[in-house]
Amino acid sequence: MYSNAARDDLWSKLSQAMRSEGRNIDIGDMMDSWTLQMGYPVISISKNQSDQLLTHDITISQEHFLYGQEVRSNDSFLWQVPLTVSFGNVSFLSTECLLWVNNRTETHRIGQMDEETWLLGNINQTGYFRVNYDLHNWNLLIQQLHINPQIISVGNRAGLIDDAFNLARAGYLPQDVPLQLIGYLRGETSFLPWHAASRVLYQLDKLLDRTDEYSLFSGYVLKQVASRYHQVGWPSNIPSNQDNFLQASYQAEELQRELIMLACSFGNKQCHRQAVAHISEWISSNRNRIPPNIRDIVYCTGVSLMDEDVWEFMWMKFHSSSAVSEKKILLEALTCSDNTFLLSRLLNLSLTSDLVPQQDVIDVIIHVGRNPQGRNLAWKYFREKWDVLNARYGEALFMNSKLINGVTEFLNTERELDEVTHTYTHAHIHTHIRTHAHTHTHTHMRVHTHARTRTHLTGHQHQTFTALTCLTCDIRE
Repeated sequence: MYSNAARDDLWSKLSQAMRSEGRNIDIGDMMDSWTLQMGYPVISISKNQSDQLLTHDITISQEHFLYGQEVRSNDSFLWQVPLTVSFGNVSFLSTECLLWVNNRTETHRIGQMDEETWLLGNINQTGYFRVNYDLHNWNLLIQQLHINPQIISVGNRAGLIDDAFNLARAGYLPQDVPLQLIGYLRGETSFLPWHAASRVLYQLDKLLDRTDEYSLFSGYVLKQVASRYHQVGWPSNIPSNQDNFLQASYQAEELQRELIMLACSFGNKQCHRQAVAHISEWISSNRNRIPPNIRDIVYCTGVSLMDEDVWEFMWMKFHSSSAVSEKKILLEALTCSDNTFLLSRLLNLSLTSDLVPQQDVIDVIIHVGRNPQGRNLAWKYFREKWDVLNARYGEALFMNSKLINGVTEFLNTERELDEVTHTYTHAHIHTHIRTHAHTHTHTHMRVHTHARTRTHLTGHQHQTFTALTCLTCDIRE
C-alpha cells in the first residue's frame, strides 16, 4: 500500500496542478533542463523592430551564460524558462506577465509599447538566470534609474546592477553600460542595490588596482558613494546600553557598513581619518570601543595607512585575544599592510612557526594575495613553498583547491598567465594540480577581461570619468 515517492512522482503531481490551472507545462521536462545540465542561461529581450511608432511584440532568446567568449561556440544547451516581464516608462510600470521560453529564439506579444518604453525581465529576481537587453533598452533603464528609480523595485534595481556588471565582465556588454548605470546610486537609499554594487565593484577593483586607469575608476566610484556615505555617517562608539544605532533595522545597519567599506576601500579621506582615529583611541586607552560590525573595515584601513607600530599592536592583540571571531578579523587585518616587508614576515611566520594556527595559514596566503601590494608576494610564495604546503595539506583536497584558486584569483596580466602556464608544467607540482586546470582557464579569461575593461576606461571613457569626477572639488574628502 505504501512506497517511497520518487522524483518523477513529484514532477507528475506538479504537472497535474499546472494543468488544473490551464497551463500545459510538463514539470519533469522543465526541471530536467535545470538539473541535468550545467550552468544557467542568459535571456536576451528586445522590442521587435517596426516601421510603426507602436509595437506589441518582443523577441526573447537564450544561450548558455559563460564568462569565456571562446567557449561559447557549439553550445547546444537549452532551458525551459519561466520568464516574468514588465514594461514601463518614466511614470508607468505595467503588471508583470509570465512567459514560458522553451526555444533558442521566440516572439511574444505583451502589450502596447513605443520608442521610449523600456522592458524589464525577471521581476524581483525570482528566476535563476541573467537578463540582457539591447543597448537602447539599457539606456532607457539607466535614464529611468536617474529620474525615478522607485518605479523599479529594490530587488530589480539590485538585479540590474549585478547583471550589467557580470554581462560586461563576460563580454556581452560594453563596460561603460554598468558604470553609467551606477551613476544613480547617489540617490539610492536601500541596502540591496548598494550590496550588489559593492560585490561587483570589488571584482572590478581587483582587476584594475595595478593599472594607470585605477585613479579614474576609484574617483568615479567615490563620486557615487560620497554623498550617501556622509549622510549615513558612522555608528556611535558609545557603550552598547546607550547605543541607539543598535536599534536601527538590520538593513539600515548593513547599508551603513556597506557605505563605510566602499568609502574606505576607494580612498575617501574622511573615512580614512575616522578609521585612524578609532585605532589611535584604542591604542592610547587600551579599550576597544570600535563597533563590532565595522571592526574588520577599521582594522584593515588602519593597518594599511598607519606605521609598523600599529601592525605590531595588531599582532600582539591577535596573540592575546581568546575570541575566535576577533582573532580571525585581526589576522586578516595584518594582511592589509602596504609594507611588503611586513607581508613577507607574516607569510614566513605563518608557515615556519606555530604563531599562526595551522588551519589559518592558507587564509593568510590568500588574503595577502588579495592585497595589491602582496599579490606577487603570495603568488611567488605559493610556488616556492608548494612542497611544504602540499606535504601539510595535500590530503585535504578542498584546502589545496581553496589555496590554488585563492592565490590565482586576481592574476590578470599576460606575464602572470605565462607564469600560471609554467607552474602547471613544473616538474614538482604538475601531478598535483593538473585537476585544477580550470584555474588556467579562469586566468586566461581574466587577462582578456582586463584588456577589454582597460580599453573601455581609456579614450572617450577617460573624458567621461574626468567630467563626472570633477563635478566636485575633491571627492576624496
